[in-house]
Amino acid sequence: MLNKSTNATGSTASKSGPPSLFALGREPTDAMLNAQRAVLETYEQIGRDWLSRLQSEMELWTGLAAKLAATRSVPEAISACQECVAQRIQMIAEDGQRLSENSRELMNKIARPLSE
Repeated sequence: MLNKSTNATGSTASKSGPPSLFALGREPTDAMLNAQRAVLETYEQIGRDWLSRLQSEMELWTGLAAKLAATRSVPEAISACQECVAQRIQMIAEDGQRLSENSRELMNKIARPLSE
């Protein structure tokens, strides 16, 4: 006995027939949704990293204000400013590195589905 079903037009078709149009589009759609999810998760992680970075800069400048308030001489104030500027330059270098890594990671996440 053959497995036949009647569709909306009244004709019969085998259950092992060609896949429906919806089934054909499902795989690429799922792949794109997964890619978008991966990119969004990457954006969220990058956002958290940069927020943490901004908080560390805020602490740097707050610390400078506290040091300047506690200084008793001009040389002490200059030394505190020099330390702060040196730390800020180091942070700028780290920012450039982080930006490069984040860009590379995003490009990989975006390009991966296109290559598959």
